Amino acid sequence: MPLGPWRKKNKSTKEHLVENEEVGGGHAGAGSHAKTAVNGAGLPPPPANLRPKLVFHTQLAHGSPTGRIEGFTNVKELYGKIAEAFNLNPPELLFCTLNTHKIDMDKLLGGQIGLEDFIFAHIKGIKKEVEIYKSEDALGLTITDNGAGYAFIKRIKEGSVVDGVKVISVGDHVECINGRNIVGTRHYEVARMLKELPKDKVFTLKLVEPMKAFEMLEPRSKGAKPASDNKISNGRGTLRLRSKGPATVEEEPTEFEEKAVKKVDDLLESYMGIRDTELAATMVEVGRDKKNPDEFAMALDETLGDFAFPDEFVFDVWGAIGDAKQGRL
Repeated sequence: MPLGPWRKKNKSTKEHLVENEEVGGGHAGAGSHAKTAVNGAGLPPPPANLRPKLVFHTQLAHGSPTGRIEGFTNVKELYGKIAEAFNLNPPELLFCTLNTHKIDMDKLLGGQIGLEDFIFAHIKGIKKEVEIYKSEDALGLTITDNGAGYAFIKRIKEGSVVDGVKVISVGDHVECINGRNIVGTRHYEVARMLKELPKDKVFTLKLVEPMKAFEMLEPRSKGAKPASDNKISNGRGTLRLRSKGPATVEEEPTEFEEKAVKKVDDLLESYMGIRDTELAATMVEVGRDKKNPDEFAMALDETLGDFAFPDEFVFDVWGAIGDAKQGRL
């Protein structure tokens, strides 16, 4: 198929908590499996009885005892395990950061978790409703989601329309747009809805900010700027989480993969107003062995049928993957 538009249609668990455990410790049990558990990218996962027992440590970002979680194969199951460990309802969890309790978009949990990473879970805090006058075509927002139904603000462009509304912050979950509940709507749809709001009109957002401990209160952040080195893993391997299919233990991303994923993530923001490292990594993986843009486009359609990417975006992604292969990024 040549390039062109396409689209396919609680129970208390105190035994999980470890009082007064050091944040930096307790990872050897997971990290020690790194060499023996690594499963090459693209290979099917081993049978369940042969998979390593991976245990991760977690805390609530605003403060809690340390919990131990294991046995998840995707992001939704991960959130369920965290909620179970702290006797919460899963919808209370907004997103997770790795190795920091701060709302740091450079450390946001995406499609990979280092085998020695520590998971901090951010839960719902204050709800707020704000009216915004859309004086420009672009609002200056970059949207991402937690992989479990919540879209939230990942970046606010300095000097933009939204930057002038000081009550809105990076990390806020977008719950409603003009009274329409959008929980369960993917981030690219939320970005499209915001982009299509009429100019020179007032619209309303209902937002939920992450809960903050007193010592975490700090000046509002504009969010993550593209980093030249955005590695989240400090272990010897990573757990790759996928929206479809089981998780696999893999080697750390190569330099080619890191550069290509970062470039594709930048293109996602430029074309679609979203950032999504899992989606970017999947696109790089799809394009790794493709010989031309048409073949790449067909493979994207088969793998990511929920999206309808513009031709220019597909060409640019194909070019970015090729540049990374040739060491030009």
